Amino acid sequence: MQLYSTKRVSPDVDLKEAVLKGLPSDNGLYMPYEMFHLPPSFFEALPQMSFNEMAIEITKHIVGDDIADSDIELIINSAYNFDAPIVDLGDIKILELFQGPTLAFKDFGARFMGRLMGYFLKDSKDVVNILVATSGDTGSAVAHGFLNVEGIQVTILYPKGKVSDIQEKQFTTLGANITALEVDGTFDDCQRLVKSAFLDSELNQKLVLSSANSINIARLIPQSFYYFWAYKQLKNKSLPLYFSIPSGNFGNLTACLFAQAMGLPISKIIAATNANNIVPEYLASGLFQPRTSVSTISNAMDVGNPSNFARIMDIYSNDWEVIKDDIIGYSFDDNQTAQCIQDVYKEKGYLLCPHTAVGYLAMEEFLKENNGAANAVVLSTAHPVKFGEVVEPLIGEKIEIPQRLKDMLGSDKKSIPMSSDFNQFKEWLLNK
Repeated sequence: MQLYSTKRVSPDVDLKEAVLKGLPSDNGLYMPYEMFHLPPSFFEALPQMSFNEMAIEITKHIVGDDIADSDIELIINSAYNFDAPIVDLGDIKILELFQGPTLAFKDFGARFMGRLMGYFLKDSKDVVNILVATSGDTGSAVAHGFLNVEGIQVTILYPKGKVSDIQEKQFTTLGANITALEVDGTFDDCQRLVKSAFLDSELNQKLVLSSANSINIARLIPQSFYYFWAYKQLKNKSLPLYFSIPSGNFGNLTACLFAQAMGLPISKIIAATNANNIVPEYLASGLFQPRTSVSTISNAMDVGNPSNFARIMDIYSNDWEVIKDDIIGYSFDDNQTAQCIQDVYKEKGYLLCPHTAVGYLAMEEFLKENNGAANAVVLSTAHPVKFGEVVEPLIGEKIEIPQRLKDMLGSDKKSIPMSSDFNQFKEWLLNK
């Protein structure tokens, strides 16, 4: 499997180098040269496959001869022991991606990536330093996915006061090879620090740096799995297939494009954002105008300059006319999001997290404009309990906390204060 940089300056690399390096030196993003269609035999066998059997076949198809089949099976079977069921709410279906250990969709990517990196490092004496910027769920998923993986040290940067208490506890209480930096700034500041580190020549001479954000291709490969899994669960596969994707850094939507390129018959992809509506504005106007992110109740989507937009543009050769035929964007404010949570709980008896509510609103809006029977699937990216301080006042009830979260909430927070100044961050990395 050969990969190139979206900037087309850095040399091509194989999968191992792309995963361990994370980011090309030209500040582009790694992309595979081609995502070939899965064979008809895959879709014929899909109804009888388990999730792991399906994921193994997709991984073999993507990576080719880079990893032995037996090792792929070990990686997948070690990463996944949880489901992603569809809940039918009538016109709209919910794909629950929060059944993993940290109750967020990012468990799918982080657990695969942690095991894949461990595989690539098994004969190496190098220590890889994983740098991760998080606006919420990435931090917890990566922390648990890489906890105690030999040869890897993880540093998680998160914006002070801008993640939920439960999210923060999930990645600041583990210790071991996981370090959390509480940055006095926004998620975009955290992301800038990480990217600047990757481009700093002194750091790269003295440390082996990599990323576990969705800028790393190893996050996107497994995120394509659950689009096929959703398709498998649909009763009438002849209907148009729509996915509404709550979007922040746009890794999830990019993974959907990968699934589409591999032959999944997707009729429309819906980019659902909160007030940080840079991509919906681009889809409507053709102008991409990143800006400082604003805080919302769907905090994991508070991204003002989504990294994976470069991958989306690369897939479509920067052709706005073609992109807007495949992808439509909608954005919603906090009041609309809160009202949706209340309405769906009252009318359907189903509780949405704030991010899933944005996706639900976008699908509702799209269906108003596109009548007719369809498989309308909204990705539910996190369990509502992770946002209890937002959701509970809206429904007037307490949400039961799963035991694995209760254990973390009782642990002491271990984080290091950090400014948004790169020089301070660089000095800390060199001296840690």
